Amino acid sequence: MEKIMRIAAALLSACALALSAPVAAQAPAAAHHHAAHPALAEVLASPIRDGDRARDRWRNPAETLTFFGVEPGMTVVDFMPSGGWFSRILIPYLGAEGTYIGLNPNVGESGGPGFFQSMRNTADNFPGQAAGWVPQGGARVIGANIGSVPQELNGTVDRVMIMREIHNIRRFGWFHDLAVTLRAMLKDDGLVGVEQHRAPADAPASYVLGDNGYQREQDVIALFEAYGFELVARSNINANPADPAIWERGVWSLPPSFAGAPEGSEERARRAQIGESDRMTLLFRKRP
Repeated sequence: MEKIMRIAAALLSACALALSAPVAAQAPAAAHHHAAHPALAEVLASPIRDGDRARDRWRNPAETLTFFGVEPGMTVVDFMPSGGWFSRILIPYLGAEGTYIGLNPNVGESGGPGFFQSMRNTADNFPGQAAGWVPQGGARVIGANIGSVPQELNGTVDRVMIMREIHNIRRFGWFHDLAVTLRAMLKDDGLVGVEQHRAPADAPASYVLGDNGYQREQDVIALFEAYGFELVARSNINANPADPAIWERGVWSLPPSFAGAPEGSEERARRAQIGESDRMTLLFRKRP
């Protein structure tokens, strides 16, 4: 009897482990590693990107957009488009049948540094700014701030892209409003693509609150899951194993900022050899 009890206990333990083990995320068809859309290569070679192309080796735009399943004709939200690096790709790539939405947080109307000032009144300011970046046209361009997104955009979005902004979203407390807004804007089968500077899994919590740029991958996944999104795929497209991902001045220690490494110094040369940050690339689906 004692032997039977031991076997039963072992079987119960094995079942419990099986139930608690994480299930491998299954990517939708759009997220599999297939060939990039033919139009994308032409867009990436455009002269309007001459000042951007040096960073392609670290940002891997063709592979990243293919992984996210972004295709011409879609409606895509680019959260915090900033200087327009991805705008200069997405606006011509989505084409005349597509819609590009530059979405910024609600930063209020009171003072503040240029970082915040540049994101105010996005609905009025962004379309003209984007026209300067992409003078040959392409997708319809809309600008909006969280809290003032036109109602007619709800349920129309195919893809959302959040590119290296999770640290800012966390340190400025924007995630709740952003997640609620994106859930409303996304179609039922819409996806959220995230690229973010990746901290080591065992990095201390104090290092990943936002001010250093790096985030632990497990924290980012948990944050989205808490707001009704499920991870459907992840990729190491933008990984850089040479980056230790723990720096006194955070991610800005690496190129292109080189914080704390003066021009011409050996340390700057060493960091140039490392390259840009190690990055996670994640894809989420909105749960019902």
